[in-house]
Amino acid sequence: MTTKRKSKDYIPVTVPFSAASRAGELDEKSPREISRWANRSVWTDRMLNALTVGVRGGQWHALIDKVYSVLNLFTAARRVVGKKGAAGVDRQSTEEFSEKDIAEIKRLHEQLKTRTYRPRAVRRVQIPKPGSEETRPLGIPTVRDRVVQTALVNVIEPIFDNEFHERSFGFRRGRSCHDALRVVEGLLETGHVFVVDADLKSYFDTIPKDRLMELVRSKISDRGILELIERFLNQSILEELREWTPEAGVPQGAVLSPLLSNLYLNELDHRMAAGGYEMVRYADDFVILCRSQEQAELVLEEVNRFVTEAGLTLHPEKTHIVDSRAKSFDFLGYSFRGKLRFPRAKSHRKMIDTIRRLTPRKSGQSLQATITEINRVTVGWFNYFRHCTWNIFDKYDGMVRRRLRRQLLKRHRRNPKQFCRNQRWPNAWFTERGYRSLRTAHSGYVQSLPGDH
Repeated sequence: MTTKRKSKDYIPVTVPFSAASRAGELDEKSPREISRWANRSVWTDRMLNALTVGVRGGQWHALIDKVYSVLNLFTAARRVVGKKGAAGVDRQSTEEFSEKDIAEIKRLHEQLKTRTYRPRAVRRVQIPKPGSEETRPLGIPTVRDRVVQTALVNVIEPIFDNEFHERSFGFRRGRSCHDALRVVEGLLETGHVFVVDADLKSYFDTIPKDRLMELVRSKISDRGILELIERFLNQSILEELREWTPEAGVPQGAVLSPLLSNLYLNELDHRMAAGGYEMVRYADDFVILCRSQEQAELVLEEVNRFVTEAGLTLHPEKTHIVDSRAKSFDFLGYSFRGKLRFPRAKSHRKMIDTIRRLTPRKSGQSLQATITEINRVTVGWFNYFRHCTWNIFDKYDGMVRRRLRRQLLKRHRRNPKQFCRNQRWPNAWFTERGYRSLRTAHSGYVQSLPGDH
């Protein structure tokens, strides 16, 4: 995927997702072993062995005592406090919980043991969607509820994850967006260029609770665990002054929701694989790559059947078949077309808007402070989008420098202008003042890779 050399010191390329950096960020992963990440305060060697050989009747029992064990609750509390999330409806912060954690954990232990624990309502807020003026709902459980859910996940996650398909990447230990993108790129290179780009409408809010619980019961028979999961599924929602209990869905923002959402789509993963279809899924975002238009049409019919049976809905305007050689399709922030890789339109607009916000025409802060803010944004952006086609980095660099020169020109407007702004403040001038060029970062990343790309 090498393109024509543009300059002596820079090789403009699209870096494959399979390429590994010197830090080994994208090394090929060995088969996942749950024993590497299963919480050892819960999962003994005997339990881990049972994942392989199976349990009697195919259902796990006697698990609730592992949820309310003091050690598990302490481990869960440490994780929740470390994330420093917002307070729930009781207004208790993670700091306040941490100050009296021994008393709080003892209280949770007793309530869970006697089955008197009751989750509080989930505080709902609206947060902006990236690159859009629209918002999406986010649920914020109380800190105590987050601790209990984390302790619950510590117990049940290995049971369900052991059944998940290898092409499921979202919210799973040791897996990332880049791993999913690597598989997509590999399929495109082997001729799977017809892409079923599907979108589930309001997936998290429409999962039927009764069918979801049936899937949970198929693997777990412990009544205490089942009651606890049902209580979390039936938590009420509090938004401003209105409180209600949704008839369907899992709360977005809850610790338990990602695991349950993966569980509900696990059948689709296995059904696609059994039919010989190449599906890659990250949470509710998935694509199916085919070798022909006819195969893509057949697989879309199969997806429609599953969605109808599962009580879900495909978004009619966002679900379509794409010939990726002629038209772009988006997946996990990237836009694919042929051998080109770009940030998708929403990601691109978000980056443009961020640059504009950080470089206003009139700025009261120093150039150094502005450059520091820009670097803070672009470093994180580059870490994710470093596999894009080279010229996108030039575009962002050019926009940053143009806007910085415009600021400098306003500050120096009284001085004689003997040179144009590009000569007065050349690219190297900004580099000397700490600006981290995206093009230079990409060049360095490419040169750090083993072999030719």
